[in-house]
Parts: sequence; structure tokens; C-alpha cells
Amino acid sequence: MKFQQLRYISTVARRGLKVSDAAQRLHTTQPGVSKQIRMLEEELGVDIFQRNGKRLVEITEAGKIILGMTETVLQGLANIKQVAADFADEAKGSLIIATTHTQARYALPPAVKSFTERYPGVRLRLHQGNPTQISEQVVAGQADIGIATEKIASYGELVAMPCYQWNRCVVALPGHPVLEHKPLTLEEIAKYPIITYDFAFAGRTHFNRTFEERGLRPNVVLTAIDSDVIKTYVELGLGIGVLANMAFNPERDTTLRAVDVSDLFEPSTTYLAVRRSAYLRGYVYAFIEMFAPHLTRKRVEAAMHAATI
Repeated sequence: MKFQQLRYISTVARRGLKVSDAAQRLHTTQPGVSKQIRMLEEELGVDIFQRNGKRLVEITEAGKIILGMTETVLQGLANIKQVAADFADEAKGSLIIATTHTQARYALPPAVKSFTERYPGVRLRLHQGNPTQISEQVVAGQADIGIATEKIASYGELVAMPCYQWNRCVVALPGHPVLEHKPLTLEEIAKYPIITYDFAFAGRTHFNRTFEERGLRPNVVLTAIDSDVIKTYVELGLGIGVLANMAFNPERDTTLRAVDVSDLFEPSTTYLAVRRSAYLRGYVYAFIEMFAPHLTRKRVEAAMHAATI
């Protein structure tokens, strides 16, 4: 049994049993992956995957148990490397943060600036995506930290900690009728074409439910994962925008006007998540506290310990 074989079966399982996708991810060939999986199954004396011809169609019962143990082994190996790196040079390494565009653009810059000044030897990378993509990257070990809304807290493999709450504003072109209503109501908002976040974002659940509870059906004509894209299409006159308050800056967004509608919508929560069994290097704890000062190393360690016992 080789670590390489364990990585292969883990990657194949994570890639929906698509060997070609797994091979691309592993930077190897599809026949090579298939051969190594077969060799492992022959050594163990059980099938990990059920097949239909050459195609993998299901994980066997034995395979489910083996894959669970495999994840523990691979995470342990990753942790050993992290411990060694921490003691070799605690100020050098890499930090990968998976997050949404809105967080990367409007919430993260102060923490990123402070972190890069304090840890110039750490390579910092931001991966952007929707909450599902972010969660899967952290689960797969492709990112050290995930920052997104509520959906990220639904993954059992992750330890998710609340950072802060945020709410929404309506943005429109100057002179738009929606700006004249004070206080602004859901009924008034529902009269106009709306541009807001894509359904992949947990905040959309709150958005939709708020209208439904009032018996209203919002006319959402365009969705996007990027707050700046929403504002761009509002500028083009396609409708009014509903977006995170943090994404509107009157000094920059001079062509638009905004109305705070926090009183109309349930607040959303931004969570920070790490893999449940991961070993976090010292500078990872430092970044977490820079972004969310209440998440001290002691609190993060307590949360991770509580999630593993």
C-alpha cells in the first residue's frame, strides 16, 4: 500500500468517481490512476469502487470505510508536514484563503494588508467562488481557510466560526422612484426589476424568504456572484440592486445612490471555516485573529477540539 494510491482513491471519490477529472487534478494519466486503484484493491482483497465495465459507478460498503480511514491518514500526513514547517521556520510558508468576491473585495483587505506586512515570507493566495465551492476547497485541503456565509457551516468536515453579521442595501440610479419612498418597503422594492446575488449564495435564502412571508414575488431579472457586476448593471438601467451594505461606498460609487434596508431583511452571518482535523500553523491563527479579533487562537483551538471529541 502506497500513499500515492490513497491519494488516488481519495481524489477519485471527491471528483464524483470521474477518473479523468481525478487524473487531471493529480497531474497524471487516467490509465495510471485506474491501474494504481486496481493494484490497491488486489492487495486489500476487496473492491473499493463498483464498476460498470470500465466506468466507476459507486463506492462499495468496504470502500466507504476505507475512504474514511484514508482521509484520516492523508490529513495526518499533511499535519506532519505542517508541524515540521512550523518548527523549521514559523514565518515562511503559504496561506490559501477561499472566499467570495464580496468578502475578498470589501471585508478582507485590512486583514490581508496587516498580514502581509507582518509575515512577508508567507505566500498569500485568494481563491474566489461561491460558498459551495469554497467549502469543498477547504474540505479537500486545497485551501487553509474558507470565508463565506451560512452555507459553509453546514459541512460536517469543517469547523465553522461566526465572524460578523451583515445586511443589505438597495442601490439605484439617482432620481429612481424607489429612492423617494421613506421608509422603503418590500412592496415598493417588489415593483421593480431586481439585480442581486446568485442562488448559490446563502444570503439568497434570506432574501427570498423575506418576500415570500409577505406574499410577494420579487422580479429578479439578473443574478451575479460579484457585487461590482450587480452595480454595473444597475448603472446600465436594468433595474435596482440589492446587495451587501459593505459593497456600497458612496465615495467610489458616485453614479449610484443607496438606501439601507437592514430593517427589512434578516441579517446574514459571515463564517470562517477550517478543516476539522487540520493542524494550523501559527500564522494561520494570526490571520484569523486579524480578520475576526474575537477569534483568538485559544477560541479557535477550543472550537476545533470540541468538534473532534
